[in-house]
Formats: sequence, C-alpha cells, structure tokens
Amino acid sequence: MSRAEDDDDEEAGPPGLPSGTPFYMTPAGHAALLAELRRLWSEERPKVVELVAWAAGLGDRSENADYQYGKRRLREIDRRVRFLRKRLERVQVVDPARQTRRHAIFFGATVTYAREDDREVTVTIVGVDEADSGAGRISWVSPVARALLGAGVGDLVRVRMPQGTESLEVVAIRYPAA
Repeated sequence: MSRAEDDDDEEAGPPGLPSGTPFYMTPAGHAALLAELRRLWSEERPKVVELVAWAAGLGDRSENADYQYGKRRLREIDRRVRFLRKRLERVQVVDPARQTRRHAIFFGATVTYAREDDREVTVTIVGVDEADSGAGRISWVSPVARALLGAGVGDLVRVRMPQGTESLEVVAIRYPAA
C-alpha cells in the first residue's frame, strides 16, 4: 500500500505540492486506473467474497487460514478500490496529443535532454500514478520534470539532484500525434 492510499485527507494533492493541486493524468493512465478498478470490483473481489463465505461455513474461523487470508485480502481490495474511486473523482485527464504549444515542454511531452556528462536521457512527463522511471516515465512533480516544464529546445535548466545541482540541456521535445 502506498502512502497516498493510506492518506485520509481528501484534499491532499500530489506530494510536494500545495493542497488542492489537481492530479493530472494522461488518457492511457486514466484508462489503466479504470481497468484496475473494474478488475478489482468485478472480478477479484467477488472471487474473494466467495472464498470467505465458503471458509466461514467450515466452522472455527480462528484457525481457518483460508478465512483469515480471504478477509485480509478483502480489506486490501476494498482499501485500493476506495483509493482508486477517490483518485478518479479528482483526476484531470490531459491529452498531450492536443497540445498546441509544441515548442515548449508541458505535461505529456517526451523530452530528450543532455546531462553534464553528455549522456542523453529521454523521458515522458506523466501523472503521479503513471510514473515508472525504469520505463522513462517521470512524474510531473519530480524535480527533473519541474525544472524542464516550460523550457524549449536548446534551453539550459538547472535541477537539484541528490548529488548536487546539475545543468540539463533540452535536445528534443515530442508530443503524440493528434
């Protein structure tokens, strides 16, 4: 369970930003959360409820591992379903293909930048729930994304990294085709 799932404050925004900040998400990320919610609610939860009902009918629940595991899994599913429903209520879907100002970096852009050691890195700026650094998708609230937002090709931006401040040069900006 993530810290965000355990947070009961409904007005909390993305980490590191003021309360009430929207949860931006790409259409693909939104579809993935909807699919997860549907799968949990319509497929996995009914199976676990059936297992719990069967296990409860066996008698002594205190030593019934199927019953205890099932109840625990049911609580996990219900917690995740609550989190997904709250998140989906507040999400703002932003389609990067509809971006008209393609000369600058905004949410949904795929950006190639050069680091000080001349290594080039390509990342796509996505929502908090979509971030996967191994796949090159970084959250729009990450330090690198926040430094890049608004910059154009050829711009130098400075970003504070754990090992110190680094300059990044924007090499290319791409958006999905409309």
